[in-house]
Amino acid sequence: MSLPLARSVTFGLHSQMPTVADTRKLVKLAEDGGFSALAVGDHLAFALPILDPFVQLAQVVALSDTLRVHTSVYLLPLRHPVPVAKQAATLDRVSGGRFVMGLGVGGEFPGEFAAAGVPHNQRGARLDEGIAVLRKLWTGEKVAHEGRFFSFPETQMLPTPARAGGPPLWVGGRTEAAFRRAGALCDGYVSYVVTPDQYRSALESIGTHYEAAGRSHAEYGTSHLLFMRLGKTYEEAYESANTLLSKRYAMDFSRATQRYAALGAPADIAAFLDKFHAAGVRHFELEFLGTPDERDAQIEQFGKEVRPLLSFA
Repeated sequence: MSLPLARSVTFGLHSQMPTVADTRKLVKLAEDGGFSALAVGDHLAFALPILDPFVQLAQVVALSDTLRVHTSVYLLPLRHPVPVAKQAATLDRVSGGRFVMGLGVGGEFPGEFAAAGVPHNQRGARLDEGIAVLRKLWTGEKVAHEGRFFSFPETQMLPTPARAGGPPLWVGGRTEAAFRRAGALCDGYVSYVVTPDQYRSALESIGTHYEAAGRSHAEYGTSHLLFMRLGKTYEEAYESANTLLSKRYAMDFSRATQRYAALGAPADIAAFLDKFHAAGVRHFELEFLGTPDERDAQIEQFGKEVRPLLSFA
């Protein structure tokens, strides 16, 4: 594999944070449990209520001096990239450079594209051009842009992000177009609903595009968002997880739950994570499925009973 993988492994939590009190509790759980980051997803309209990612992550950086914050993933094609560049630069600056901007094309809910006035079949091209706009504006120089979707005269956006060049851009997707984008345009890859074999294959393709683009990173981010449900048995964990995921995505999720989620007792979970680590994952983004109380209990159980069983931790 040609990608320069990180030498160490980190763990993050993925969760909605609907109130300041809930955010404060999750921040403490993350810090006490040895997690390095908190992440949130993004939709304009979803099967369940979902909050704006930038507002949620701003709460985290106000409550923690150490945790990184991730969007996983932000649907940039739904927005004009210029105001997004300002929001992202602001979050990176106020966090002291702790923001990782995960991006994606979305598409599983076409209605939100219609609501935003964005043709569904343009989302990949809009993401590519949006990335170029972000990179330009984050230089802090006077820049202009004339593209297929976005155009603006000479503009200087200040202040710049905390880090030169802006926050790292990690991109998701399961198509060859997504792998090209990850290898040629972005600083990392974040996946979900894939198997370890699919992940390994994705990194091989990304590495080919990375080499072809002549890119060079000290480390290239390799992340996986993993749905998880700890239980006494696989069957108990599956029933709980599948009920929640089927409701979330407004469809029968049973086959996907069986194939892609980490389910069962601590030994089952550890074995599943070991396979992803062998495939190249170096940042695990874990979403513990259940009520807030069940989520919190699983976070603590993961630290006590799963991490000691991991072959790489």
